[in-house]
Amino acid sequence: MIRIFSTTCLLLLVTVVSGQKTSQFADSIRRVYTIPELSYAVVNSRTTLEIAASGRHSIDLPDTATLKDRFHIGSNTKAMTAFMIASYVEKGKLKWATKFFDVFPEWKGKCNPAYVNITLQDLLSHKAGIQPFQGENDPPLPDFKGTNPEKRKQFGQFVLTLEPVKPDEQHPFIYSNAGYTLATLMVEKVTNKSWEQLVEKVFNKDLKLNVQLSWPENQKRKDTWGHSTENDTLKPVPSTNDYHLDYTEPAGDLNITLKDYIQFIRLNLKGLKGQDNYLKAETYRFIHNGVKNYSLGWFNIYENGNELSVHSGTGAFTYFTIVHIDRLKDTAYIIFTNSFNADTQQGVRQLMRKLKENYGN
Repeated sequence: MIRIFSTTCLLLLVTVVSGQKTSQFADSIRRVYTIPELSYAVVNSRTTLEIAASGRHSIDLPDTATLKDRFHIGSNTKAMTAFMIASYVEKGKLKWATKFFDVFPEWKGKCNPAYVNITLQDLLSHKAGIQPFQGENDPPLPDFKGTNPEKRKQFGQFVLTLEPVKPDEQHPFIYSNAGYTLATLMVEKVTNKSWEQLVEKVFNKDLKLNVQLSWPENQKRKDTWGHSTENDTLKPVPSTNDYHLDYTEPAGDLNITLKDYIQFIRLNLKGLKGQDNYLKAETYRFIHNGVKNYSLGWFNIYENGNELSVHSGTGAFTYFTIVHIDRLKDTAYIIFTNSFNADTQQGVRQLMRKLKENYGN
């Protein structure tokens, strides 16, 4: 018994010392690459192996990073939207094979006939050929009126009049923010609730996660500021900045703390290990690797004997967040930052490599 206790204490001590060394490495990366704030975690389905935060909320402010800070997660929102929709598929409100125009038959005659057979699964896996709407070279939009859900509806009708983008060998799927709006319209219709209400129901009421919309509030309280890059200089962006995602909020407009995000990722890890929780294990398997290349909210990657679910988000080019889930080793690596440029990406790549060296064996 004494020997077992001593061995356990030794392992704990090694983990703590390793974590301290990694946090020092992470902070050095943050300084070298001029990242205002950097938080990271390594977790498995049972516990958090390592977690740390360093830096400041803004390059212009003295307040220091904490694990209570919120980060805009950009396109990592897609996995949360797909998760939310999956819960209503399990309830029988929709099927993955449900066609868009089965839900909106009145739109069919006004839309491009090339989209006649697109399904919920096609939209969430970027296989529907929907125009990307990623902020560059987007078609000009009409001036939509009304509430956010009403504008998303008008946007969806407009998107479906456009010519589809065809995949090819180099591009087996067409990554589309607008596709996630269309998928969301389907679940909004069958539940008679807006995406915003569904986020509140699933993540905040059911799962007790404090998920919020758009950028973290940094004017009424101390919290992170995103940083844009202008002429190679970081510029803090206040939460009052006039910002919107052109009606593609379900594809990329949530903010959350690292600790709460860990709880979401842990649900996925448990599901991938075969444990039913908020969703059934078979649903998690389908979400992560049911579709080749890009499944439902996750890039589905097989390389060098590894099976990975991967995604990143840029928070309108002001934040950069990334998560890698090693499906075979039951381990996830999460990095949150509040800037986005080539230096931030390089620093995050180096930290991700270090975390995998420490925990991936």
